Amino acid sequence: MNRRRRSAFTLVEVLVVVVIIGLLAGLVVPRVVGRGEEAKRTAAQVQIRQLGQALDLFKLDSGFYPTTDQGLEALVSKPTLPPEPRNYRDGGYIQKIPVDPWGGPYVYRAPGDHDEYDLFSYGPDGDEGGDGANADITSWD
Repeated sequence: MNRRRRSAFTLVEVLVVVVIIGLLAGLVVPRVVGRGEEAKRTAAQVQIRQLGQALDLFKLDSGFYPTTDQGLEALVSKPTLPPEPRNYRDGGYIQKIPVDPWGGPYVYRAPGDHDEYDLFSYGPDGDEGGDGANADITSWD
């Protein structure tokens, strides 16, 4: 008698694999979930630093930071509101003003309450202030 042996997974083998995958998912998923908001906060901090560098270059060329009325748009195109910069860089200082990772605008005030200018994002809640995960991301922290 020549019986051909079938090569297939038994139900027990499939169940063992499913249990192992479940255990691995139970260990990995909690570490990955929640990292999205942390990544957005980090991205906002990086964008604020980049905008701050562009503001510093603007000040080097013009002798002052843009006013609140001129806003961050002064980094993209030469301001027409007074005071007008003496030496404005051709092409501006950045190509466009980014929005924060939650889709809101960055807030710019000059002079600021904390420094020569205040630059911040309202964060995920979209409101000024907040605690913990809803705290503002600022240039002065």
